[in-house]
Amino acid sequence: MSSSLIANLNFISQQITLYSGFIILILGVSGGCLTILVFLSLQTFRQSSCACHLLIMSIFNIGQLLGGVFIRILEFSPDIDWTSVSPFYCSWRQFFVQTCISISFTSFCFATIDQYWATCSRPKWRQWCNIKLALRLNLISIIICLLHSAPYIFLSDLLHIPNTKRISCIVINNIYRQYRDYVLIPVVNRVIPLTIIFTFGLLAHYNLQQIAYRTIPIVRRELDKQLTTMVLVQAVFTCLTITPYFIVYSIISYTNITNDPTSAAILSVLNGLMTMLYFLYFASPFYIYLCVSERFRRQFLHVINRIYRNQCTRTRIAENRVMPENY
Repeated sequence: MSSSLIANLNFISQQITLYSGFIILILGVSGGCLTILVFLSLQTFRQSSCACHLLIMSIFNIGQLLGGVFIRILEFSPDIDWTSVSPFYCSWRQFFVQTCISISFTSFCFATIDQYWATCSRPKWRQWCNIKLALRLNLISIIICLLHSAPYIFLSDLLHIPNTKRISCIVINNIYRQYRDYVLIPVVNRVIPLTIIFTFGLLAHYNLQQIAYRTIPIVRRELDKQLTTMVLVQAVFTCLTITPYFIVYSIISYTNITNDPTSAAILSVLNGLMTMLYFLYFASPFYIYLCVSERFRRQFLHVINRIYRNQCTRTRIAENRVMPENY
């Protein structure tokens, strides 16, 4: 009975990863590409420091979806375990995924801080909201995240795991593995970003309630309200998606519950669900912006319509050039 239950739970866990992961991957990558398209197409966003942070976040969200969700789907391929094809692929995949996670969280933290500055009543603080500073901050954060994730290249390898009878890509250095398990994942990638996002999100929300009483150009006021609303809703969604995953991850990593096979199988199902919920953070921004911002919906439709009109114009020009040759 117990072995049958464990087999069924493992099967459920695999199906959750396969089907929900595929949906999240398709919607997340397409939504990320559309977000990048909108932010790069409109001058309003190209000149906004907050949009710059969200643009960088969207780029690395796509990288995380491809390196995280897509690879998790391949792990359940019946023919070959694509995650254990070579030590080179193992180490560089770990490095790539960790870099994308760190940069994505850092950029979103910058976005929440930026909107706090943008809605602040003190002009001196509002001066920090400029595109040059945003680009410099993101460049510095990318370099730091690359260096911080570099140990994965040298300290990851393929090892045979006796319990699972599979070859897995793991960190082989005990010191770095402890740093990853007790500092990097729980603190650097979870507690610190959530604290910054939650704190500055609340401060920006308070400032947003006071912005109507300030003498600010109406175009700037509407843009600040739009971006602040987008960032605040995404901040709430981020806390709701990351916190459950962090709780389940902590139970699996820091307790002895997994020593029991049945409990381990149940936690595997929960971990699969919470992991897919966690990946929604990387897949959801575009759809959050569409839902909470009417202005963003209009901007998105404007960009799509402009692309369609430009394509139609190029088609007509090409036809006009070809037509005389047919007579």
